[in-house]
Amino acid sequence: MNLESIEFKPKSNYSENTARVSDENEILRQGHLACPGCGVMPLMRLLLKVFGHQTILVVPACCYAVIDGPFPYSASGVPVMHCAFETAASSASGIRAALDMRGIQDVQVVAFAGDGGTFDIGLQSLSAAAERNENFLYICYDNEAYMNTGIQRSSATPLGAWTTTTPDETPKSEPKKNLGGIMAAHGIPYFATANLAYPDDLVSKLEKAKNIHGFRMIHYFCPCPTGWKADSRHMVKLSRLAVQTGVFPLYEVVDGKKWTITQQPKQADLKDYFAIQGRFKHLGAESTSRIRQKVEQEWNWLIKMSEL
Repeated sequence: MNLESIEFKPKSNYSENTARVSDENEILRQGHLACPGCGVMPLMRLLLKVFGHQTILVVPACCYAVIDGPFPYSASGVPVMHCAFETAASSASGIRAALDMRGIQDVQVVAFAGDGGTFDIGLQSLSAAAERNENFLYICYDNEAYMNTGIQRSSATPLGAWTTTTPDETPKSEPKKNLGGIMAAHGIPYFATANLAYPDDLVSKLEKAKNIHGFRMIHYFCPCPTGWKADSRHMVKLSRLAVQTGVFPLYEVVDGKKWTITQQPKQADLKDYFAIQGRFKHLGAESTSRIRQKVEQEWNWLIKMSEL
């Protein structure tokens, strides 16, 4: 990317209040290529509303690299740099350094990657950027598998789930990697989880991330109707159940030390969450019980961290 050629538009005039509700100054354009029901686009729309035109997106190989549109078209409405699968964090670090050398401090750099490029392939550069406390936001939209390349399992794929590489006869036997614990161990200024079904919580966390200097990360629960074998009309319901069952807790961590749960679950039945996803249809009572125990274990760990 040639930074000299970029003409940034004036800063967005969104205030803390209007960013939540106004449809003015819409940045995300029509014509994107997301599947119906994909959880990526509500996130991108709200991200751009909060961060404004003064934003550069760094996108590795992932669903959004396709969703944004084929060259020379782009739905994002801001500069987008495409990079290799494993280099979202290192590429964002380079863009931030180039902007700083030019004295440009009012432009936000956002790495926007899927779980495969975050939990797995990109973890090395992600950890390095966090350790250096690079000044940009890293967003992982987590649809819990390598959806763009054929629905293969990642280390974000939950215990017991079907993927094309963990079929019904041999579903995933390992639990999902604890990304929050990993990133908090780096002591970064801000880490948070977010969810499509709780937009106020999401916007609040985006606003916090925008106003913090240093490395920030948001882990976003991103339902995928195709990879989860679920009806697109159930994506908000799935997202809400993920929080209410404790499968995907909403919390934030400041400076790797202060853990705060931002949404209390309502103890919904895990079976209700599984019932509307084909990727769990093979589960029996014993497997469901094992998964429930793991969810409770993770939730109890989170409670202990928030009480420290």
